[in-house]
Amino acid sequence: MPSLKDLKNRIASVKSTQKITSAMKMVAASKLRRAQEQAEAARPYAERMGRMLASLAGNVQANGTGPKMMTGTGSDQVQLLLVITSDRGLCGAFNGSIVREARRTIQRLLAEGKTVKVMTVGRKGRDQIRRDYASLIVETYEEIGRRKLSFADADGIARRINEMYEAGEFDVCTVIYNKFKSAISQVVTLQQIVPFAVEAGAATEAASAEPAAVYEFEPEEEQILAELLPRNLSIQIYRALLESAASEQGARMTAMDNATRNAGDMINRLTLTYNRTRQAYITKELIEIISGAEAI
Repeated sequence: MPSLKDLKNRIASVKSTQKITSAMKMVAASKLRRAQEQAEAARPYAERMGRMLASLAGNVQANGTGPKMMTGTGSDQVQLLLVITSDRGLCGAFNGSIVREARRTIQRLLAEGKTVKVMTVGRKGRDQIRRDYASLIVETYEEIGRRKLSFADADGIARRINEMYEAGEFDVCTVIYNKFKSAISQVVTLQQIVPFAVEAGAATEAASAEPAAVYEFEPEEEQILAELLPRNLSIQIYRALLESAASEQGARMTAMDNATRNAGDMINRLTLTYNRTRQAYITKELIEIISGAEAI
């Protein structure tokens, strides 16, 4: 049986931990609000950009021509995965769910005979993927948006991906990230960003928005797409980073809230054990005193 001093020290230790988790929960909650607002504000722009490009792509594909970033290389042999996680932990299953999906995707592609390359954003994803697939990691990014996430962060990653694509280092690029749904719910999302993939229904929606309208483009559609497709790549990566940032803070807030509650439950159990042990010691001393008095 632990001594009263050991129990008292344990209770004090758990209370200190509870204060830390409670403070982290409050910090995550304040950051979540700003991150959620940014993620929700970026969605309409990214979706509208996708619909516009889908409309342009439909016109260009009808002519059988188009930029390489839209038409692709004609192969899908070399796959690049952009895995977005966090640099810090204590956010529940946020990083674990992304890494599990990345591992499943890597295993599936390797089983199909594809060549896989991995680009990671965040230390947690890099460290976990490196355990099994260190040779597949071609580049990593850390401390993205540590102070404030900006479009320049996403643009730098997009430029690097574009350089690799133009150099023929991969055929298809897919981003894996957590899409923010609520503070307690994040959806693991896979999105092909290179070459540009028209989402199901996007082209139909763009075409049926104004069926009677006839557009004349200046310059030509191909030139417009050549300018917009690299920008769309930056926008889609920026959106993924914003969604991931909001999901991270939501997951951390939920995890710290659960940790604070668990610490409270543990304090209650330890306090009950402490009181029972103290009562047992007092009863034992009383028995010894009474037995000694009777012996006299």
